[in-house]
Formats: sequence, C-alpha cells, structure tokens
Amino acid sequence: MQENEMAAQEMTSSYSSVAVLPGIARLASEYRVIFCDVWGVLHNGVNAYPASVDALTRFREQGGVVVLVSNAPRPGAEVARQLEQFGVTSSAFDAIATSGDVSREAIRARSGQSVYHIGPPRDLPVFEGANVRFASLEEADYVVCTGLDEDETETVATYLPVLEVMRRRKLWMLCANPDLVVERGDVLVECAGSIAAAYEDMGGEVYWAGKPYPPVYDRALEMASSAAGRSFSKSDVIAIGDAIRTDVAGAETYGIDCVMIARGIHSDVLGLERGGEFLPQRVVEWINGQEVRPKAVIDMLAW
Repeated sequence: MQENEMAAQEMTSSYSSVAVLPGIARLASEYRVIFCDVWGVLHNGVNAYPASVDALTRFREQGGVVVLVSNAPRPGAEVARQLEQFGVTSSAFDAIATSGDVSREAIRARSGQSVYHIGPPRDLPVFEGANVRFASLEEADYVVCTGLDEDETETVATYLPVLEVMRRRKLWMLCANPDLVVERGDVLVECAGSIAAAYEDMGGEVYWAGKPYPPVYDRALEMASSAAGRSFSKSDVIAIGDAIRTDVAGAETYGIDCVMIARGIHSDVLGLERGGEFLPQRVVEWINGQEVRPKAVIDMLAW
C-alpha cells in the first residue's frame, strides 16, 4: 500500500477524535483482548465474512485472546455450532459469552417459578437445566422474551395485546436479546429488544441480559482471563461491533475502548447497503451526531 493511501485510510479527522482504520493490525500491540460482536461483524446471518475470521485468527496467533460477545438468546455452545455452519472457524475465538448464558443465570435465580415464553422453539435451550414450569400468560409468574415467534412475518405490533396483559398483571420481563434488529442476509428483522423496549415504554419492568449492560461483559472478562490463565484489566480490552446502541454504548458504559464496524447494522443510513462506497467523512460525521462514539471505525472487520 502506498504511503498516501495508508495516511488516507488511517486518518484522524480534524473535526473528530474518531480514527478511520483499514483494519485492526495497528491495535494488536495496544490490546491483549478483543470482545467481538458476532452478527453483522463475523457473519450476516447466512455466511461468514472470511476477512473478519482471518483478522481475529491473526490476533490470536500473535498472543491475543478473543471472546465473542453476542446478544444471542442461546447458550454459547449453541452459538458455536451455528457459527461453524456459517463458516466461522474456531481459530477465530477462544470463548463465547452470550446474553443467553446471562439469561440462564437469571432464570435459575427464579427457580420454581412459572414462566411464559415469547420466542421461537430454537431458543428453548436457554431454559435447559433450570427448574421452570411453562404457563399461560394469565398464570405465569414472569416472562422471558427471546425474540419474535415468527420474525419474518411478525412485528412488535403483533405483541401489543400480549404486552397489555403483562402490564395489567405487572409481570417482570427478562429480555434475553437486547438487540432491536439484526441482519439476516440483506434484510433487517426485529429482535426481542424491540418487544422489550415497547413493554418498557408502557411502564413494564424489563431485565436486559446482554449488551449494552454490564453482566455479559463481566462474563466475557472472566472467560478471557480463564482462557489465558492470567488476569486482565479493562485497559487490556477493546470491543468490536457494528451497533451504536449496544456495542459502542456498552463498551463506553463498561469502560473499555471500541472499534465500530460501519458496514453492518447501520449500513443503510451510511449509504453502504448493497455494496455502497465507504466514505470516511460521511461515516465520521454520522458518528459525531451520536450520543456515544467509538475510538475508531473500520469499513468491515479486517486485519
């Protein structure tokens, strides 16, 4: 790469402290641990991004530790099997911390109580090993929301009658996936977070199990330390993700640095959908208008 190209790609704008980088190679010597988002960063819900897998693999080959931090409402072992199907190899990560694992802990803490589940059957592993009894909405002690039952045809509006009953009964809701939307190929589908946000707007009580809230980051830090056989501090960690609301805000709240992937969940507002050109100034200007900002931005995760 020519020197002027490198300067352009690794520029720091005069009107922002957000660096624009071509990849994470420069960060490998600054951090020992990466907390990496999954959907929109490593895959699009259909196929893996080979350059992203390669980047994390290289980081690990240089002695770094990678913990995937996902708002998937399923245990980490289930996510690992799904990643293999998409083509994300195990060489790219040491461990997986999910909102599903955090949710399981919260469910176990309510042992013996009855639960009403909102979400598809594929999310049922979140209840495995817990002493729960499934009940109707009128009889349940609390609600666990892992997603929409049919996310390709339903919307949050579908669940408003359910939320009204929940609000009348003052039911506590556990949101096992705080994401509002997620990519599936070239389409955005609504997630559990959209339902939980609607319930919270109605005055309902919600426990958010994943990003941007601290419990999943605490779990990830413990897993990184266990994988390396040594303790890490927050200054050793950098997060990588594509969502301002969860990844960037979560990192800031937790006190760690963050790299934002532009060509992800915000592709449409950044003009990057369907292969649009990455324009650093446009991306940085958009980031400057947000309440939270990453340390750096990359088009897509690469070395």
